[in-house]
Amino acid sequence: MKVTPFILVLVIGLSLHQALRPRGLRADDITRRPNIVLMMADDMGMGDTSAYQDFTGNGDDVQVHTPHMERLARMGVRMTDAHTPSSRCSPTRYGLLTGRYPWRNRLKYWVLFGAQGDPMIEADRPTIASMLRDHGYATGLVGKWHVGLRYRRSDGSPAAEWSDADLRQPLFTTPLDHGFDFARFTSRSHGTSGPDAGTRNAKKRNGPRQSVGPGHIHGRTAIAATANGKQLAADGPAAYVLSELGSRHSDHAIEFLEQQTRPGRGSSKPFFLYYPSNSNHGPYTPDHAIDGKPVAGAARTKSGDPMDARHDFIYENDVALGRLLDWLEKTDDPRHAGRKMIATTLVIFISDNGAEKNSDIATGPFRSHKGSIYEGGHRVPFIAAWAAGGIGDGDVTTPGQTVHQPIGLQDLYATVAEIVGTDLPDLSRGEKGAEDSFSVLAALRGDSIAARPPLFFNDHKEAKGDPAAVAMRLDSPTIDGTTYDGQWKLFFDARLLRAGQAHPYELYDLAVDQWETNDRIDDPTLQPLIHSMTEQAFLHRNAGGHRMVPIAATKRATIDLHADGAVARQIDGKSVAETVVDVGGTPLTMVMEAVAGERASAEPAFRAAAVGLGIHGGRPGKVDQHEAIVLKFDRDVIVESAAIVAGQDGVCGGFYRVGEGAPLAIYCVDADLDAKDQSGLLSDIGVLQAGASLRLDSSPHYGVEAAGSWSLQHLTVRLIEH
Repeated sequence: MKVTPFILVLVIGLSLHQALRPRGLRADDITRRPNIVLMMADDMGMGDTSAYQDFTGNGDDVQVHTPHMERLARMGVRMTDAHTPSSRCSPTRYGLLTGRYPWRNRLKYWVLFGAQGDPMIEADRPTIASMLRDHGYATGLVGKWHVGLRYRRSDGSPAAEWSDADLRQPLFTTPLDHGFDFARFTSRSHGTSGPDAGTRNAKKRNGPRQSVGPGHIHGRTAIAATANGKQLAADGPAAYVLSELGSRHSDHAIEFLEQQTRPGRGSSKPFFLYYPSNSNHGPYTPDHAIDGKPVAGAARTKSGDPMDARHDFIYENDVALGRLLDWLEKTDDPRHAGRKMIATTLVIFISDNGAEKNSDIATGPFRSHKGSIYEGGHRVPFIAAWAAGGIGDGDVTTPGQTVHQPIGLQDLYATVAEIVGTDLPDLSRGEKGAEDSFSVLAALRGDSIAARPPLFFNDHKEAKGDPAAVAMRLDSPTIDGTTYDGQWKLFFDARLLRAGQAHPYELYDLAVDQWETNDRIDDPTLQPLIHSMTEQAFLHRNAGGHRMVPIAATKRATIDLHADGAVARQIDGKSVAETVVDVGGTPLTMVMEAVAGERASAEPAFRAAAVGLGIHGGRPGKVDQHEAIVLKFDRDVIVESAAIVAGQDGVCGGFYRVGEGAPLAIYCVDADLDAKDQSGLLSDIGVLQAGASLRLDSSPHYGVEAAGSWSLQHLTVRLIEH
């Protein structure tokens, strides 16, 4: 039976500070540099764990029993208002690792697709793992990656795609390039990471031309690769068997943990284990057992009745979590004599999005599920414990704490940074990292937090026309002296992410309407609220990050580069041109240079056309044949976006580079880069310091893809307030 859920009322306190340590704790290494274990389920709703049963209202006859999740909740804290930045997995993983909303990257909705999936995280972008490694941590990953890989060709050069990859070559890009020392993983969801060697028709899918995936990857090595094309080993320890992944990943997790306790093997270091499991994403392939504990057929309701394969797969996560907790409880911490690992380790359990199943039992008392920005798509379990750091008391005999403050998974970067006592990257100086991350350490300790930035959630299958819609959450804002009490959630159509234009179309107050059934968008008394939230959404979307907002001036300008625009007329026919742009009354000097391709026979020169700016030498009005545009300004600016158009006869290809930073792939307003439409402004380019260059280059990103052929229509910049 289903019990009627209660309405959650959020109370936000007025504290203006986030204390680093709770009262009574010493500022020693235990509280400054804890071990960290971060386990993430795949497609798990709030109703998929008995740790939230009182919150969801599920009856004992339908609630899957997850005793170790309950155990962790009793030791620590349960967050009831935790959210993923996206309603799907790849973008959530990007946001979690980088502290940046995924739509600031090229992926406006959906997931990375194809057997390769071009890396989302650029080479010089810090992650939680790289930050912790820089602070002396040993870092490990086991489980599902799904933020992109790149293979190599037989000659060792980067592969353009799966078809020209040689799986016997070390991979070009893996988690080792993003802060992890130890990595044992599947490239994406388990059913699409390799042909299942455990099925009866395994040979039909596992041939030299198979296009499913590389199977198990250890570091940079696809361990099942053979000399027969893409065919993988069909048996032995390298074989890719879906129904053995649970124990395999659990064993690798324990392997990494035990390495940290061996004398001379980093036992003086704290460790970070990131454990994104494959379960319970479909297909449901529960393991027979993990460390001798039954999984398949072992899931039970709270009332003791057997459940189906989906719930066995959910239960697999619980067994794996229990094994981690058992190891931490029995193992001495070599850094702290007389203490067990459980006392010196922050353990967090989360999910990457809501349940894949549209069921009130699975999602809890919320509308919709995975792939939706209604609450059921992004409100997820979040359980954490760290007694030495004031996150719970570590006592499994107590009820544990429950906190109702809103947090996002992208907040973990700043939270971990506060725990280890490091500053976040200085965005005003052109550094990148954690642009949207806000420390919620105080909330995890049960204290109130104030002045948090709004939360955004994207990817909405219920949107009319374009799923790249986004919703923004803001609680009880005060506008012109009037406080609008509530948990306000305003929906915007896809133009906010693709074009930087804010057009709201639905509004709900979650404080009284958690099912999101009473749309208040036309309520005349709420128009000042809607107007203010729309302005905030516009600013936060276009400024480049929540942490950019304080330095983002109101003065901004869009520089029109069509043939009939003033700037285009000034630079047409020149190879280097200097022009002054009026930015809200402030003069901004811009220098543009046309760079010739490798085979150019004449001096490069700009050519303005009706479609936009190109370079003389290739097709009219196009930047192609390895040509590039280089821009510089005489003062620090935020480059919000560039409108790059391929047109019917062009190609959306090439790369852009800010200063000496890593190159990133160009995307266009009229062409996409993946299985779904990722077109839009080339946005969130970031801070460009005075005298530094922004290079827009038609050359292939990795030197192996098709070169670009496109026009630059306009560029939007914003001044910085120092």
